[in-house]
Amino acid sequence: MQDKTGSLRRIGTLLQRYVFLHRRSIIRVFDIGFWPVMDLLIWGFMMLYIQQTANTPLAETIIFLIGAMIAWDIHYRGQQAVTISLMEEIWTRNIVNILIAPLRLWEWVAASFLYGTLKVATVTLILGILAHLLYAFNLIQIGWVFLPLAASLLFFGWAIGLGTSGLLLRYGYAAEALIWGIPFLLQPFSCVFYPLEVLPVWAQGIARILPSTYAFEGLRQTLQGKAIPASLWAVLIGLNGFYLALGAGFFVFMFHRARATGRLGHLGQD
Repeated sequence: MQDKTGSLRRIGTLLQRYVFLHRRSIIRVFDIGFWPVMDLLIWGFMMLYIQQTANTPLAETIIFLIGAMIAWDIHYRGQQAVTISLMEEIWTRNIVNILIAPLRLWEWVAASFLYGTLKVATVTLILGILAHLLYAFNLIQIGWVFLPLAASLLFFGWAIGLGTSGLLLRYGYAAEALIWGIPFLLQPFSCVFYPLEVLPVWAQGIARILPSTYAFEGLRQTLQGKAIPASLWAVLIGLNGFYLALGAGFFVFMFHRARATGRLGHLGQD
């Protein structure tokens, strides 16, 4: 009887410890309902779109979804390349070596951008070949217009990557959940798998300030054989420039603040 009581007490103590961890970490609380909510939003809006296009041939719908999936991966890989480059320096405790090396901050960022470009090109090539072999989806048929659309998604991924890297400098390992979560927080509002009109009015307001929304709208128009208007290109260039500047400014601010407070050295010792 005493052993059973002791086991229950120890289990209750550990449970209390795990609960208390959430009281002191907003990020842990954020992670509890984040993924279920994102799944509900994305698949819910997608089902609404499929219901609205009930008369559309299934093959055409599949083409839209495959093209959107490949395009989304470009954005996601671009963001991950920037942030994971910094995260790996922390994981391997190499960040102090980076700091004492004769390396400028912009050179560090440029290297991560180039790494992201190579990674995106490789993954896109693999996905394009597999999509053609398995689903008869020809990425080349989209034409040269796919390149500026892909570049737009890559640039926005870099901007988000700079932002999440800044959070990593500020919160360290505690921000790791945000590295993976923020891109998917934007996914329901980026209209990846459905047009802007499917979203409710309040969500359309958020979607209209994201360059990814216009990139996916342009991709859908291209797959439908329509020309992308010049106004859409202008919005893409303007929003991407704005977010890249915002992300770079935030990252530089967090970097200098972390260095001034000794946070960078502490990250290497965590």
